[in-house]
Amino acid sequence: MRTDARAILFVDDEALSRKWFERCFSDEFEIASAASVDEALALLAARGDDFAVLITDYRMPGQDGMKLLARARRDYRHLVRMLVTAYAEKDVAMAAINQGHVLRILEKPLEDALTREALREALALFRSTAVERALNESRAAGLRETLGFLAHELNTPLTTVRGSVGAVIERLRPAQPGDLPGTVRFEEGQPGEVLSALQRAERRALYCQSLVSTFVQSARDAHPGAQPQTVSASGLIGALLDEYPFDDTERQWVHTRVQRDFRLPGRRDLLYLVLCTLAKNALQALRGRLAPELCIEAGCEDGPLGPHAWIRFTDNGPGIAPEVLSRLTREPVTTRAASGGNGMGLMFCQRVMQAAGGTVRVASTEGQGTRVELGFERNVMPAAPGSA
Repeated sequence: MRTDARAILFVDDEALSRKWFERCFSDEFEIASAASVDEALALLAARGDDFAVLITDYRMPGQDGMKLLARARRDYRHLVRMLVTAYAEKDVAMAAINQGHVLRILEKPLEDALTREALREALALFRSTAVERALNESRAAGLRETLGFLAHELNTPLTTVRGSVGAVIERLRPAQPGDLPGTVRFEEGQPGEVLSALQRAERRALYCQSLVSTFVQSARDAHPGAQPQTVSASGLIGALLDEYPFDDTERQWVHTRVQRDFRLPGRRDLLYLVLCTLAKNALQALRGRLAPELCIEAGCEDGPLGPHAWIRFTDNGPGIAPEVLSRLTREPVTTRAASGGNGMGLMFCQRVMQAAGGTVRVASTEGQGTRVELGFERNVMPAAPGSA
């Protein structure tokens, strides 16, 4: 649906009526006409987004104007609708209001001044509702994107929770004669296996909870009338360090540095999920490496075209093969299919960054590690030099 649509579709089976309407109002409005309901529906099917207003005669051969109004209300909800009739019976007017949701009912013969006023009112109403509708569609698109990303990011930790609980259940052994009430027996291959599995499940569950809480808060912030929100690079990195479910010594691998902080408007949920995805990818690549290290940096510079900011993830892992690197962010490709990877993570990150006016850049050399940079070029608000 175009917010700049301005054409008016006039439907009447009388040729003279259509010619009069076009002649009278084409000096101010873009007019298209149709001689029947079927012809009008064909025009709408071909050019529905071009039209802002639908005006239809009531009494026509075959299907009457009420049928057209009902179809338009169902299939072309953006149209402002009006009914023209020479038979202004009470039941017709009531049906037009109840079934067609018309703005006005105009009586034949149409008066030039009154009709022109009605057309102006209809176009003004279309413009005001179109802007709000576009905003709502944008919010809905953002919500769908968030839900898709959230589902993707929750899948791995929930699988780990399930696996950890399953491992505990497998080690459960039947009670023995003489056991005290409440005694539960587990058989471990190594001491501490059960406790480790429960702790791993707890960390993943807390992480899932943090993701859902972030999404809920973002949904509240996006509600019409809510105050505009901003998010800082240091705040995102801090949340990642506090909430990500690091295993074993993984947290010790991570070092952070904020050279100059900056803020971005809104969408904390998606940006947080992007950071979680990049951290997960890097940590998985580092497992089994000697002296693993992940450096997360953020910074901002003033440039001739405005501030440029970034968040970088640099690891000393095995790197990415050139044939895989060339396809990342453009198609679902993964080097961890055997462990459940589906290659969608970086594609989600790229779409989120594009929506935020930024990009994802990946550089890697096999055997020497990988660097992923989130670059922000739009709506960046740098912190004052020297500020925390």
